[in-house]
Amino acid sequence: MATSRLFRTTSAAFAAAALLISGCSSGNSSSDTEASPGRTTGTGPGRVAPSASPALGPLPAATPANLRPYYDQKLTWHECGVAGFECATMKAPLDYARPSADTDLKLAVARKKATGPGTRIGSLLVNPGGPGGSAIDYLQQYAPQPAQVRARYDMVAMDPRGVARSAPVRCLSNKQMDAYTQTDQTPDDSTEVNTLATAYREFAKGCESRTGKVLGHVSTIEAARDMDMLRAVLGDKKLTYVGASYGTFLGATYAGLYPSHSGRLVLDGAMNPELDSRTVNINQTAGFDTAFKAFAADCIKRRDCPLGTKSTEDAGKQLSALFKQLDARPVETGEARRLTESLATTGVIAAMYDEQAWPILREYLAQAKDGNGRGLLTLSDSYYERDPDGSYANQMYANPAVNCLDLPPAFTSPDQVRAALPSFRKASPVFGDNFAWAALNCAYWPVKATGKAHRVEAKGAAPIVVVGTTRDPATPYTWAKGLAAQLSGATLLTYDGDGHTAYGRGSDCIDTAINTYLLEGTTPPKNKRCT
Repeated sequence: MATSRLFRTTSAAFAAAALLISGCSSGNSSSDTEASPGRTTGTGPGRVAPSASPALGPLPAATPANLRPYYDQKLTWHECGVAGFECATMKAPLDYARPSADTDLKLAVARKKATGPGTRIGSLLVNPGGPGGSAIDYLQQYAPQPAQVRARYDMVAMDPRGVARSAPVRCLSNKQMDAYTQTDQTPDDSTEVNTLATAYREFAKGCESRTGKVLGHVSTIEAARDMDMLRAVLGDKKLTYVGASYGTFLGATYAGLYPSHSGRLVLDGAMNPELDSRTVNINQTAGFDTAFKAFAADCIKRRDCPLGTKSTEDAGKQLSALFKQLDARPVETGEARRLTESLATTGVIAAMYDEQAWPILREYLAQAKDGNGRGLLTLSDSYYERDPDGSYANQMYANPAVNCLDLPPAFTSPDQVRAALPSFRKASPVFGDNFAWAALNCAYWPVKATGKAHRVEAKGAAPIVVVGTTRDPATPYTWAKGLAAQLSGATLLTYDGDGHTAYGRGSDCIDTAINTYLLEGTTPPKNKRCT
């Protein structure tokens, strides 16, 4: 099933950072002996002053004495199987309020040293989003930085806590995950609603039993604090960072907590941390509807369009009809799994992240209408990061673990979902029901949310570049405008185009503006717009 509020890393099929559907966090997952960022009471360092729109307060610039051993640690670098890259392990406290060597986490780090020519500027940390995307895999396989940037920076990635190589969240066996992804996410009656709710409960129980205490310490606040520790360990006075999708929320959170440590930050495919979980889901539902209409407008111009040639509205109706047919009669795929409505919907959603996938989607939709579900199943598997051997990466487990900790749930009961269905259907007649019911998953999470929606102002931070794509399905353009407006000293760079994120996706205008900023520190002109 599509995972609510997930910002996802793209697979090899879509070589750019991508966002599934994810929320944002302002809360610390620990109660405390030290200042607690994101709290809505109190004032002072690390606290949020009460207001209608609370802002994330900074932590003290000086390192607390009880964290000094972590900040002073030395990394031991070694070869790690990919030419040119070195890997290391950084220790971080499980609980920043109560650091203890007995419970330390081991966070995986990778780097590729600056190649030259030119003077080395420092380290450039990258994160592809998710939450749950492996930053190390992204750096080693897809990171868009061109040769001139890699020449001047050590390229660095760290899998955030709970992700991939860094104390990964685990929830289900591969067989159980197969069943979970096939659960009907557009229930037609009370029996199907109960089945979906049970699936969410069992998923949450699996995460709790297989992950343990780490499950309560994978918030975005904690991941941002890990980033500051890494900055210091690498010897950089300020953090230089490129974050895509959910990685923009992580980067903005860092700037809010450590404005004096923030250097050149690029936030591409931006999230707006002011939004609550339900608003995030409604906005993303509309975003995917916009992306589908763009796909449909292109499709109906072609004779072979599997959704007809009449109108985008009619194309949507035909896709909805296909989903309904698959709900009643899943089709063969050439393996034990059949293509269900839920898997087909996920496959279509996957193709919305990159317009280069549109020809593939047309082909696979035509196959599905002819009774062959293999193509859409392949797209769905890429979204879920399911390998051909049936194993799943950890992203689909880490994603809700972070999301459900970062924000209170969008809904707390099936009745609330039912009441909200009209607004989701208005946002997208095709995807509305699916996205609404997907937003129920955090209602059954075993760890209470510690964050709330908030502003990030980052007063005193160096100029930040926020990038937004006008027809981005997963991070709607309005989010980029919202983030740029609340960050002090931010510049909005606009890509007028389709797909998710903009950097490294073919626009020379975007790439030149970002590369110039990274290399020279010069922000793009105000209101710069690229195609």
